[in-house]
Amino acid sequence: MTVARTEQIGTLREAAKTKPRGLWWDAWRRLRKNKMAIAGAVYVAIMIVVAIIAPWVAPHNPNTIPVNAAANTPPFWMKGHDPRFILGTDTLARDELSRLLWGSRVSMVVGFIPTAITVVIGTVYGLLSGWLGGRWDNILMRLVDVVYAFPSFLFFIIMQASLHDTWFGHLLGGLILLFTAFAITGWVGMARLIRGQVLSLKEQEFIEAARSVGVPTWRVLLRHILPNTMAPIIVSISFSIPSYILAEAGLSYLGLGVQPDTPSWGSMVFDSFPTMTYLPIFVIMPSALIALVMIAFTFLGDGVRDALDPQMSR
Repeated sequence: MTVARTEQIGTLREAAKTKPRGLWWDAWRRLRKNKMAIAGAVYVAIMIVVAIIAPWVAPHNPNTIPVNAAANTPPFWMKGHDPRFILGTDTLARDELSRLLWGSRVSMVVGFIPTAITVVIGTVYGLLSGWLGGRWDNILMRLVDVVYAFPSFLFFIIMQASLHDTWFGHLLGGLILLFTAFAITGWVGMARLIRGQVLSLKEQEFIEAARSVGVPTWRVLLRHILPNTMAPIIVSISFSIPSYILAEAGLSYLGLGVQPDTPSWGSMVFDSFPTMTYLPIFVIMPSALIALVMIAFTFLGDGVRDALDPQMSR
């Protein structure tokens, strides 16, 4: 046996010992190289932590007017500030820092929970539509077209304006109404995405092989088709979360978001807008936080999309 042949056999043995890397490992490796995506993920993680610990780190109750507090006191770097309030007080003499911290809870909850609801509904609907095919697929997709044709933000406004002052609109400070409004129209995009994936996957050979050996339909869907649709689902999630955060901020700015006693960055912009001419900082601070969260999720979504794209590894 020649030396070259021996070296070739040794190389093959080492390769055989190496654990194969899958799609998710390669995606994680590519994602780590994307500095902007990692920066976005770090910022999102920080905001989630802030939202969780807000009740313990906020110096004041966000809805209580402290004793001897004056309205519209400026932040600490401006003249006339009150040492008790680092970022000043709003038009009702409530602590601005405390309301910003508590407002992060609303933004994170509004971003993640409606997204989870729409992903579940859209995934189940898309799986059924794509798998059944034929007449059932046409009927189910026509319903999707009807819902998709209605302007989402206009529907949010109608829902909020109609039910904002009812008992349903007061549940959890108005969050339940927001979740419902977002969920009614938000699932159609996910349903279309999953349906297209299922139509492509169910004609693949490994699906035909599973069906030919008698694998139950539910098992084929959950064990073979659904895992192969996770990449587009994750990408869709990363872009859905900031859209719901922005929608909540827009509705709160219009006075149709959460209830007034629930701190929200959008409602803070709405409440502080009369002070725009002489204290614009109270409008800038919550607006900047909304913008930073949107940018962070955008960077993260772009990074996840690129990492899960097989062509990026070429």
